[in-house]
Amino acid sequence: MTYRVCFVCTGNICRSPMAEAVFHARVADAGLDGLIEVDSAGTGGWHEGEGADPRTVDVLTENGYTLDHTARQFQPSWFTRLDLVVALDAGHLRALRRLAPTEQDADKVRLLRSYDPAADRGDLDVPDPYYGGVGGFQECLEMVEAASGGLLAAVREQVRGRVA
Repeated sequence: MTYRVCFVCTGNICRSPMAEAVFHARVADAGLDGLIEVDSAGTGGWHEGEGADPRTVDVLTENGYTLDHTARQFQPSWFTRLDLVVALDAGHLRALRRLAPTEQDADKVRLLRSYDPAADRGDLDVPDPYYGGVGGFQECLEMVEAASGGLLAAVREQVRGRVA
């Protein structure tokens, strides 16, 4: 049975597609491609149908990641098929939990940086790089990469529990 993870940011053109690309690479490197499905979406539909921000694509490419992406808006009905919904900041976390049809669905929503053991527990947001320069995109990538190992470990445990 496939374990499904969806990363969510505001417009699904910067942070969440970046997290999707990085986590997909981690899943592939771990040999878990057939067991874990990775996806992303936005809390809003402003960029639906568009590709990722060119700065996101550039930073990912420069760091060895690939991304084939079309922006879309997260839908409450998706909770039934998803195992984990990963929010990129506290605003997304609150919005997604409000959208959740049930308390069990709301419990599926987590902050990405909560999986980074070195992250400041007082500020687990991945800042939105959209209105800044390429440096913000690089910082975003560093935060995503730092959390991806812990996220993979947590998801791997869930997958093992299903297979056992």
